[in-house]
Amino acid sequence: MIAARGLSIALADRALIQNLDIEIKAGECWAVLGRNGSGKSSLLLAMAGLRRPSAGEVRLRERSIGQWPRRELAKMVSIVLQDESADYWGSTLDYVMLGRYPRSRTAYSEDPALRNQALSLLGELDLDGHEAQPYRTLSGGERQRARIAQSLMQDTECLLLDEPLQHLDLKHQLAVMQALARRATAGRAVLMALHEPAMASRLCGHVILLYDSGRALHGRIAEMLTLNNLESLYQCRLEPADRSDIQVFVPR
Repeated sequence: MIAARGLSIALADRALIQNLDIEIKAGECWAVLGRNGSGKSSLLLAMAGLRRPSAGEVRLRERSIGQWPRRELAKMVSIVLQDESADYWGSTLDYVMLGRYPRSRTAYSEDPALRNQALSLLGELDLDGHEAQPYRTLSGGERQRARIAQSLMQDTECLLLDEPLQHLDLKHQLAVMQALARRATAGRAVLMALHEPAMASRLCGHVILLYDSGRALHGRIAEMLTLNNLESLYQCRLEPADRSDIQVFVPR
């Protein structure tokens, strides 16, 4: 589906990621974990074709991502950025409907089926009753869920999300993670940057660990989320919680 081949990313003279080789297949859900400044956002931008790597390439359907026309790329890859202006003048429903723009000749569609699809996504992310509310008046957590709904409305085969759980309470963190896991089950490829190893352990199958040195480890999440790996990653002492079904670590 989408792959990094020998991917290296640098910021000024500092190596963020060196020689990363991964492939995210249809139906897989991947998490990216790392400290602040470790390169999570830069990796997602590179995977979306929005940042040029210092070496290597990203390939989508066995074709270099830079070779895809932008509109065609937007039909295949969506990205939720970490930061975005909240100063959108329209309604929450109109905002979500903008996700269809790559497949439409106009910014807004009057198609009743698409309107119902957008309303369904708002319901899935617990935004029922907010469709007519001006987007700019939503709370931070509500805006974040509307942004994710817009990305899902784009209906791409590859979903990239930079900290999708920011601003969300526990209930809505779980709702968002379950929505994304459902897309992976339906055959989408999902890659998201997280700060919550327990959420990654519960709902993702694979993980990339980004260390400050530019080194990256990746693999199946049950094998990668070990005490040694996470203490080295976050540079703090941890201890495992008593759970048999998922890996949970808490600070000492």
